Amino acid sequence: MPTHTATRIIDAPPELVFEVIAHIQNFSKAVPHIEKVEFLTEQHEGVGTRFAETRTMNGRKATVTLEVTEYEPPSRVRIVSDEAGTVWDSVFTVEAEGDKAKLTLAMEERAYKLMAKVMNPLIRGTVRKGLEADLDAVKAYCEEEAAEEEPTEVDLAAREAQAGLGGAEVAAGVAGGVAAASASAASGAEE
Repeated sequence: MPTHTATRIIDAPPELVFEVIAHIQNFSKAVPHIEKVEFLTEQHEGVGTRFAETRTMNGRKATVTLEVTEYEPPSRVRIVSDEAGTVWDSVFTVEAEGDKAKLTLAMEERAYKLMAKVMNPLIRGTVRKGLEADLDAVKAYCEEEAAEEEPTEVDLAAREAQAGLGGAEVAAGVAGGVAAASASAASGAEE
């Protein structure tokens, strides 16, 4: 039973990464070659959620049915598919790695029909590339989302202005932030 494993360190909070990988409506935003998702259950998250995912692979559209069989926020989700004589068992784990997230995907293939046992070794390279591409897309999406969530000095100054502070207080706040950043950069350059 071969297992395909891929890992990414993502510059985003682990909770955000989990929200993307554990919920197909978010995952499909991150992975560009997923074209359509149709829920087959009334629930849209958690154990028992079933959905059909249509994606383009090597220029062809393919639809697979998947089911969430484990759901342990904010660290683990297992999604299983039984297609063309193979059970594809995918476990996503998210761990904190400092202020970043470590995302690991381990996909086990269990062929139980003769044709799948013959064909799966021939497509393993394609499967591996697909997993790597999916994780690269999730990494880029999560990092972009995290960057949009982090307030800049200008954002903080605008919030202070909206809270009723005068222009001098806002300017002092921005100047203080710029000065602190400059001092930090200068001390780093001296070391």
